[in-house]
Amino acid sequence: MVTTFEAINGEGGADGVVTPRDLTTVPTRGDVIYRRLAMSAGLSTLVIMVLIFTFLLWKSWDALSISGASFITETAFELVSDPPVFGVAALLFGTVVIAAIALTLAVPIAVATALFINEYAPIPLRKPLIALIDLLAAIPSIIYGIWGRNYLSEKLFGPGRWLDDQLGFLPIFNSRPGGGDYRLGASTFVAGIVVAIMILPIATSVIREVFSQAPRGECEAALALGGTRFGMVRAVILPFGRGGIIGGSMLALGRALGETIAVALIVSPAYDIKASILETGGNSVAAEIANQFGEAANNPIGVSALMAAGLALFLMTLFVNMGANVVIGRSRSGAGVDL
Repeated sequence: MVTTFEAINGEGGADGVVTPRDLTTVPTRGDVIYRRLAMSAGLSTLVIMVLIFTFLLWKSWDALSISGASFITETAFELVSDPPVFGVAALLFGTVVIAAIALTLAVPIAVATALFINEYAPIPLRKPLIALIDLLAAIPSIIYGIWGRNYLSEKLFGPGRWLDDQLGFLPIFNSRPGGGDYRLGASTFVAGIVVAIMILPIATSVIREVFSQAPRGECEAALALGGTRFGMVRAVILPFGRGGIIGGSMLALGRALGETIAVALIVSPAYDIKASILETGGNSVAAEIANQFGEAANNPIGVSALMAAGLALFLMTLFVNMGANVVIGRSRSGAGVDL
């Protein structure tokens, strides 16, 4: 960017007051090219999203015309029945519950891990720990799903039974409807824990990177004033990284909402809204699409219904991200760290 100055009235006006100079900016060729490329990239993202929405709406129109408003309120999703009945109420509920469990478990651990790597771990260990976190993020979903189904499910039977015994008075932890036998097994609780492990590396990487940008001058000043390391973290790093924590959490939430294979392998499909996360059965939109697509491939209405479910998931994710952008905009990193 080339900047030029133009003086007005020489040294000053008749009254001896110096007139301010005009500041004129002349964009260089590189500035113009970069601005156009950035604008094109932003517009292309918007266009792609509109095209995806249009495609899903077009493909799901037949199913939406048949089901109408009941598509949102209906819990059953039976594509092979006569007539077919399909709705996403139970699927959306299961998707939200699994994502909520995953975020509740993953975000505190991600923040603690990021703080440990940046502030407490010995310097020679920091790079290996960062590489290990990045490596965990590269493990395929199906590996987590197989591990969760064949190993973790039975290991969580004991903790699930303990939660039922100690906190069973809360509907969310009651796995014995009507006071009967335990119904622990392939539940949203297990799926939520597996998804939490999957999104943990993503959230940790984003949060750690933001924490690493905290101004070291303020950190050293807090220590010089007699504060402990924990006090410095609480007074400087956490307020500075508030936006990064929210951004990393929302990125992890997007992964949790759209997780497919791991949930499909773990949860026993059920099409009712369960108050308990420990009770066997559940489902999510993405897992249902994966489970039903093979059977619905030769059924036009079935494919349209699955596209409608995908449209519902797309809109839910879009609204969540829009809300997250509003929150991040009000929680910019660095706010509140002035000493």
